[in-house]
Amino acid sequence: MDESVRSFKEKLDNAYQWPALYTFKFISPKSKVGEVKSKFPNHSFKERPSSKGTYISVTVSIMARSSDEVIGYYQEVHKIGEIISL
Repeated sequence: MDESVRSFKEKLDNAYQWPALYTFKFISPKSKVGEVKSKFPNHSFKERPSSKGTYISVTVSIMARSSDEVIGYYQEVHKIGEIISL
């Protein structure tokens, strides 16, 4: 685990008591929204298009069991490419 992931894990563990409701926010090219959503099966999403419609803001909340689970989701979405995590 690299230092940035370790630091993020520590921040999550200090801020949350697991299990906890965790909200993910991503900015995705319109063409990749389906891929982002596929990483969170059986969850509801809020979507908001950019002013030109090129990008979509995707928000999803899950009941996470641990900081490791949260980090795992971020790592899976990162594999898609061209996605900004907020």
